[in-house]
Amino acid sequence: MDRTWRRIITGIGALFGLGLVLDNRGLWQSWPVLAGLGGSRIGAYAVAGALLGGLVGFLASGWVVRQATHIVTWTEQRLGRTPSADLMAGAIGLIVGLLVAFLVGSLFGDFGTLGLIVRLAIEVGCGYVGLRVASRKKEDLLRPSAWLPKLAPSRGRSEGTKPKILDTSVIIDGRVADICASGFLEGPLVIPGFVLEELRHIADSADVLKRNRGRRGLDVLNRIQKDLKMPVQIYEKDVDSASEVDIKLLKLAKLMDGKVITNDFNLNKVADLQGVPVLNINELANAVKPVVLPGEEMLVHVIKDGKEVGQGVGYLDDGTMIVVDGGRKYVGQTVGVLVTSVLQTAAGRMIFAKLKPSLSPAASDAQ
Repeated sequence: MDRTWRRIITGIGALFGLGLVLDNRGLWQSWPVLAGLGGSRIGAYAVAGALLGGLVGFLASGWVVRQATHIVTWTEQRLGRTPSADLMAGAIGLIVGLLVAFLVGSLFGDFGTLGLIVRLAIEVGCGYVGLRVASRKKEDLLRPSAWLPKLAPSRGRSEGTKPKILDTSVIIDGRVADICASGFLEGPLVIPGFVLEELRHIADSADVLKRNRGRRGLDVLNRIQKDLKMPVQIYEKDVDSASEVDIKLLKLAKLMDGKVITNDFNLNKVADLQGVPVLNINELANAVKPVVLPGEEMLVHVIKDGKEVGQGVGYLDDGTMIVVDGGRKYVGQTVGVLVTSVLQTAAGRMIFAKLKPSLSPAASDAQ
């Protein structure tokens, strides 16, 4: 390949030298050395110009080929590390910028050399501006819903049919499969390729606990694909190879105009800041827990001591923690309690209760 390019550059140099002679005949004829080769015949000058141009091209071809190879290699490496979304958006912005430069530059067509310089400056400036603006606005540019006219929703189609993108944590959790089977979740489920890759790494981990969680997540995906009658899509393209999985999920949700299903509290907060809709499984679980009002009676099995003096802690069947005032002495027993207050936190629901009057210390003393 190097020899081929050196021959091509040598031939270009020879043609350049020949053209230079033909365009400047009087200049070449005024040189005594060249004039003696053929008198007034232009053929001798043409041969001399071609030989001289070919020699210069041959001598410079080695340096030119090395520099061109270096530039091409650097360009390929840089483009290989650049995400596809950046390349596509940059190409669109560059084309738009050059079209604008062509329209504006046509106004300076009659200004000679000065007009050529002005047109060149306009093309470089507009092309660069279009490239930078499109790269920064790639998420909006590559999301058709951001710039296409909004169509009225068809009959039978609602907002709930947006794609649902599954997070790694919610796949390992497994409750999403039960929600899908119940029919409360609609729309296509999207499983990104980078989430599958993360699950594979977890399933191949040396840690037994992590390995079991990863295999559980893969089993949940198989159940969703085979047993449930819901459309499932595998998104193979990488959104941004330089970002973390959570950031990729949010970018993919913006690109597809979908929603992220997760039970990760931190991812939920970041998604709220970026305006990405999130369906949190934990919030759904808290919402469907039975309502407990102050004054209600219930039976609680006290299993451990509480943080405060005299407190005991128990749990309902759905995992809700109950703090029993004065229940420390009844650890390991099932007692009747009265609900005093209910506290809703980001981690879940906590119920505070006290012993029924028949079990309270005052009642015991009276007896």
